[in-house]
Amino acid sequence: MIDFTEEQIQRYSRHILLQDVGVEGQEKIMNARVLVVGAGGLGAPVALYLAAAGIGRIGIIDADVVDLSNLQRQVIHFTKDVGRAKVESAKEKILAINPDVKVDAYHEFLYSDNALDIIKEYDFIVDGTDNFPVKFLINDACVMAGKPFSHGGILRFNGQTFTHLPGTACYRCMFKEPPPTGAVPTCSQAGVLGAIAGMLGTIQAAETLKYFTGVGQLLTDRLLTFDAKTMQFRIVPVRHRDTCAICGTHPTIDHLIDYEKAACDLKH
Repeated sequence: MIDFTEEQIQRYSRHILLQDVGVEGQEKIMNARVLVVGAGGLGAPVALYLAAAGIGRIGIIDADVVDLSNLQRQVIHFTKDVGRAKVESAKEKILAINPDVKVDAYHEFLYSDNALDIIKEYDFIVDGTDNFPVKFLINDACVMAGKPFSHGGILRFNGQTFTHLPGTACYRCMFKEPPPTGAVPTCSQAGVLGAIAGMLGTIQAAETLKYFTGVGQLLTDRLLTFDAKTMQFRIVPVRHRDTCAICGTHPTIDHLIDYEKAACDLKH
């Protein structure tokens, strides 16, 4: 059991006051280990809110550097950070918010040859990427390792997210394989309203905290989508498919796959 300091009691007082969280829930949060894949539009609000909440260990993996075009939505990075590794910029802001958090910065791409070794160190994975190849890689690695994760995707004025726990619908249950390269535009091609990243990222952060505290109902077997133009939110029921190639009864995928990425996907 964590022996809270007076400073920690004050810092997390609004959590501790919540009947559904309390001291026990905050202790679970502080013992948690979360990997955020991508330090961009989604990863930025996720990392900031998880750090503020007191997640004990946060890993961030991203091979990119901060670009001026990122600042419109990637709120963890500042103008002075342009040209700097995103993971180092993000680590600095996390520690500025909460120096109690341990931060692991991985300045590299997530590939089939390192994914399992990296995610095994964490209890929950957050997908903050914007390209299909890595989303499928995260899904497959988490299913193989039995890790829960939060999926998130944004484009233009729209967002979507769901949470996967072992035994519930995974990304491949909904989308069997990535679309052909270039068939679906990325944010760098089609644009995105900056605040959309914050809207979806904070939902993913809330799902992460709900997972560790056991509060409420997670977005398992449900895909949440929203259109910010009309502010309409929808929840679409989805099912775990017994014939799913990765999580079905007789899976046909037995190794991780590096699908081809479009060059423009590198900046997100």
